[in-house]
Amino acid sequence: MARNAPLLNVITLDAEDIDSLKEFYVALGWPLTVDEELKVFELRGGVLALYPVERLARDGHAAPERGRNGIRFALEVLVGEPSEVDELAQCVERAGGRVTKPPVDADFFEGRSCYFCDPEQNYFEVAWAPPDNLIFAAARRAASQTG
Repeated sequence: MARNAPLLNVITLDAEDIDSLKEFYVALGWPLTVDEELKVFELRGGVLALYPVERLARDGHAAPERGRNGIRFALEVLVGEPSEVDELAQCVERAGGRVTKPPVDADFFEGRSCYFCDPEQNYFEVAWAPPDNLIFAAARRAASQTG
């Protein structure tokens, strides 16, 4: 990895109903570390932040997007074992999310994956791949960076 490569490990999602969205992630068992206007979940290798849609739009000098009509992006959640893909999909459904692609052997790489969306239609892919997968290896190296 380049010596001065930027660190990208904080993802901020706009939230129309921030309290409900927070409860969804709490129900997944994700550790909530900041519970103020900004809600922050500290995950291995990164941080997921929730910010009220109007505040995020104002902060970014942009108009808020309205109408969630399908996938706009997918955040990748890497897990350590194939069975964890299935376990997280079950947890998502119990927490009130929607699994859009049930856990299957992956189509485009050796491994296992599924897709889900949270109550505000933010999409995630949950995936496991063996250690020799180049993308997963790069993500694991990035997660171990310090400094």
